[in-house]
This record gives sequence, structure tokens and C-alpha cells, in this order.
Amino acid sequence: MTNTAIAEVMSITSIGLGSRVCIDVVDVLDSLEGIAVGNTGSGYLFVLSENRTTETYPPRVFRVNGGALHQYIYLGEGKTTYLSEMKPGQVIPVWSEDGERKIAIGRVKVEKRPFLRVVCKVEGTNQEISATLQEADSVHVRMVNGEAKAVLNLQVGDQLACIPDEPGRHLGEKIEEEIREY
Repeated sequence: MTNTAIAEVMSITSIGLGSRVCIDVVDVLDSLEGIAVGNTGSGYLFVLSENRTTETYPPRVFRVNGGALHQYIYLGEGKTTYLSEMKPGQVIPVWSEDGERKIAIGRVKVEKRPFLRVVCKVEGTNQEISATLQEADSVHVRMVNGEAKAVLNLQVGDQLACIPDEPGRHLGEKIEEEIREY
């Protein structure tokens, strides 16, 4: 598993409609597997598969709702790309507490949905990590204890698992530059 840390939720704000990206892979996902996404290169939160039944959705054992199309998806080894650039046939890492496995994308689905902006602070630092996630009961993130929690139930003070990183990317590759993202 890549280096993970604790991200404490500082705020959760409903921000309205936008385009969300669902990634449908060509294999069955465990309910605690997912992808790592974030608004900036400062770090990423783990968004889990939709492999669970909720009040409004049946399980989609092949899907991860990655959130807003502008976000980075972390590909490992310091590399990222935008969710909007995902393509069928592309192989991506799917993360669990035990590590990662590579799975091909079968379909990418983009639709208008309401969003929440979740802002966190990495424990022991001033580093901020944020993600823009669909405001739906089917969207879950990984807590630091390894359990899933619906974004609709997140509260300030919750501790999420995260991958801290340093901003500065050019075409998904890490570069050294002076940059401010938020």
C-alpha cells in the first residue's frame, strides 16, 4: 500500500450541481476497494466502490463514483490524471487496505449531480486535502479504521484515510514548481 495518513474532516459544504464521473471496471470490486481522488495535488481521499445496498441504490459491484470531473485520480508512483480523462480500456489502480490491484476500465459515465466539498487537514501538519464528491448515499469514503462511511453521514472531526502528496504536476507527472492550489 502506498503511504497513507490520517485526514481530519474540517468542513463539508454542499456546492450544487456539476458533472460527476463514474468509473465502471471490468471486475467485481470489494466494498472496501476504491480509487484515490482529490481536488489538488496536495493529496487524495479514498472513494470506495458502490458495492453495497443503500436506501436509494442497489449495489453496483463494478463501479466507483469518483466525484467531480476536475479532480485528480492518483495512479501511484507520484502520477495523476484528471477524472475527465479516464477512458475505457485504461488500466487504473484500485486501492484497498491490503494494497492495490490494476483493473481495466470498461465504461466511463458522466452525469449532472449535486456535490459536497469535503476539506480535511492531514494529521500533524497544516496540509489541506479536499475532494468534491457526489452528494448521495451510495458514495462512501474509507475511514482511518478501515471502515466505510457514507459522505452524507460525514461530520467535522471524522478521520479519513488519505494519501498526502505535494502539488506540482505537468500532464500528470510530478514536477518541481512554485504552485498554490486550493
